[in-house]
Amino acid sequence: MKKILVIEDNTEVRENLCEILDLADYETHQAENGKVGLQKAKELIPDLIICDVMMPELDGFGVLRIINRDPQLMHIPFMFLTAKAEKTDFRKGMGLGADDYITKPFDEVELLDALEMRLKKSSQLAASHSTDQSIRQFYNEAKAEEALRELSEGQEIRSYLKKSSIYHEDNYPKFLYQIISGHIKCARQTDSGKELITKVYGPGEFVGLVSLMKDEPYQESAVCTDDCEVKILPAEDFKLLMFNDRDFSAKFTKLLANHAGQTEAQLVDLAYSSVRKKVANALLAFAKIIESKELTVSREDIAAKTGTARETVIRTISDFKSEGLISIQHGALVILDKAALEEMPQ
Repeated sequence: MKKILVIEDNTEVRENLCEILDLADYETHQAENGKVGLQKAKELIPDLIICDVMMPELDGFGVLRIINRDPQLMHIPFMFLTAKAEKTDFRKGMGLGADDYITKPFDEVELLDALEMRLKKSSQLAASHSTDQSIRQFYNEAKAEEALRELSEGQEIRSYLKKSSIYHEDNYPKFLYQIISGHIKCARQTDSGKELITKVYGPGEFVGLVSLMKDEPYQESAVCTDDCEVKILPAEDFKLLMFNDRDFSAKFTKLLANHAGQTEAQLVDLAYSSVRKKVANALLAFAKIIESKELTVSREDIAAKTGTARETVIRTISDFKSEGLISIQHGALVILDKAALEEMPQ
């Protein structure tokens, strides 16, 4: 049963609306003003919020502004309810990100139709948020890119030499790093002092996003694997845009979903794959990032990516070479049989 939160200071209107929704098999919850409504929204995490515009304590526009800044609430469909029908109110409400606008007195059928449509769209988005193609159906990618361009405009670009540190584990995020050129590896140190590479990033990608979004210290260190140029985006400016621009927010939600999927796949690989499979997957991953079959990757980094010893990686690479899967030219690994590496037995 879908939960609907109704925020309305007029008792008669609020109870009448909830009665209609109860009869339509919705689970309703009431709040008599904006402050109480926000508190109940955080407690309930409703499926949809209907909110009056003109209220004491905190008006509907204020409620929506706060909801748009809360990662737990910003995805909830939001509908304004008001007796005023001036165009300025419509524009202001929609400009803040409201999903619909209902005027009083309202028609019961139109109200229920609007609710059903908003809940259906919300369910479709929630069910399909983990794939790139489906997310693009629900946000304007061009607007998201324009917002990112405006955020990036005039920001500092720093140059780093190979093996330079971008940030250390346990540092607190102050910036989001966008790679202009070069590659950056993120790695954790195990209790025994060994390095485990969690991800390698290339041009156009963002480093430090997960910790910044979770508002917690970095769980890993970031180091340049070659000479890099990196654009520095202030964390507070990024968060402000993230919580106020739905297109921009959807774009980075997609990136987080991709990151979560890749992390899960890596954990499965580390836990269940053979050494040969781990090394094959690591070579393919580096080739995809570097966009080349010729890999100037150290054996230490391959070992850190696979969670195995350097000596084991060297023996496995030697086996791959003798089997004709790869060659070694001037110290670089060259993939000769990509299909065989992809089909390496588990």
